[in-house]
Amino acid sequence: MNRQFDVLILGSGTAGQSLALRLADRGQRVALVTKRSLADSASAWAQGGIAAVLDSTDSIEAHIQDTFTAGAGLCDERATRFVVEHGKAAIDWLIARGVPFTREDESTVGYHLTREGGHSHRRIIHAADATGAAVQATLTDQVLAHEGIEIFENHIAVDLVLGDKVGRPGEGCLGAYVLDIDRDHVATFSARNTVLATGGAGKVYLYTTNPDVATGDGIAMAWRAGCRVANMEFIQFHPTCLYHPHAKSFLISEAVRGEGGVLRLPDGTRFMPEHDPRAELAPRDVVARAIDLEMKKRGLDCVHLDISHKPADWLRGHFPNIHARCLELGIDITRQPIPVVPAAHYTCGGIVVDLAARTDVGHLYAVGESACTGLHGANRLASNSLLECLVFGEAAARDILAQPGRALPALPAWDESRVTDADEEVVITHNWAELRRAMWDYVGIVRTNKRLRRAQHRIRLLEREIHEFYSHFRISNDLIELRNLVATADLIVRCALRRRESRGLHHSRDYPDLLPRVRDTVLRPPKRPQQS
Repeated sequence: MNRQFDVLILGSGTAGQSLALRLADRGQRVALVTKRSLADSASAWAQGGIAAVLDSTDSIEAHIQDTFTAGAGLCDERATRFVVEHGKAAIDWLIARGVPFTREDESTVGYHLTREGGHSHRRIIHAADATGAAVQATLTDQVLAHEGIEIFENHIAVDLVLGDKVGRPGEGCLGAYVLDIDRDHVATFSARNTVLATGGAGKVYLYTTNPDVATGDGIAMAWRAGCRVANMEFIQFHPTCLYHPHAKSFLISEAVRGEGGVLRLPDGTRFMPEHDPRAELAPRDVVARAIDLEMKKRGLDCVHLDISHKPADWLRGHFPNIHARCLELGIDITRQPIPVVPAAHYTCGGIVVDLAARTDVGHLYAVGESACTGLHGANRLASNSLLECLVFGEAAARDILAQPGRALPALPAWDESRVTDADEEVVITHNWAELRRAMWDYVGIVRTNKRLRRAQHRIRLLEREIHEFYSHFRISNDLIELRNLVATADLIVRCALRRRESRGLHHSRDYPDLLPRVRDTVLRPPKRPQQS
């Protein structure tokens, strides 16, 4: 089956859905492809909020400076200014769409702004402690109702279709092969423009705050298509993931520390002031390393985040979801500290794009966590992620709408004539577990060259085994994700080995100091011969 659209968007988080609405509102026929349901994305899990300059006491320059400071000198100045300057417009667009941000109080028209680690001002607009869910729910209702958007749930992209590979050199990306998971059938999606909004790669690690769909699909597909990938060594570990055997990937928002939460050892001792003068309000990389050090030094399974000194009614009002979830697990945050551990949270690097979200391949864009815009540098400032999704989603829409139309050729169907049904699916499960354990053990918060080489050796073995499996058996959702995870893990390790310093989220025992010259780590895929 060959489906044709003006724009094919792979991924249904805030970046993908906001872009779909902007395009469909202007008459574009949009296909929105998502691996599970529209609600399954990292965006929907975002608790804290969206950073933007919305208060008269704040300024564009202050937000830029805070972003630079968190990014450890690696943020791109043009990209950072571009995002921050468009922040208020992005928030206004969401408000116009009906997102129910929290008011200062019931009698005012103003919105409550909170503060998070690394910010010098209160500039985080939020919807209680479930901002991502509120944004996602609002956009999803409108996406579902829009006649110009066709939704494909339980579909996963296998690979991009490039003109050079189908006898149309120079035409860039022409769409993608997409597996219908329910029907076990690969369809061909043709599109004048294709957008990767597939999110990050947190599932490459054993412990993560990310949903199960965060398997680096867009980054891996773009790399195979010939796009540059940059700064993959900078994996942000969120300092405070709830530590409980029944609390899979539940994040304790940055805003808990922003509102006065204190990190303590099991005996009640506060430790963050010994690690940084900003204490609990230090950027995430500093806090995560401090927790990691205290846990390893003392043999702890976790530390504790205590906000029980705040009034109970205030806590239930500001953090209703965190309060309710913890209470389900027997933790009353109004009286008890919350057990927490660091966990892989955000992929700061990704596919290299310009200020219009364009990749190195024509008619192929990347937005959201899958892209490397230059905003985050060596460490993402809290609540800049949803802002980036919205601003670059709008930039991509503007660029796509300005393009002249182009005719789409009939693309060849997916060829399964030389493969058979898999005989041992357990191989996929075992390889997945081995990869995630190796990445957690050797490519975590603190790294050494020896650990990185060990990880690289295991990745190489897994790559060969997965390639053999992929070449001989019919594809499945699990196989596609594993193939992409291994490719993404390889990119993370290759970038980490190239950076011979400790900067931001990349902390190396072999290279503990900063280099005087600030440089991005840019990987270029090997050139492939064109087909004619």
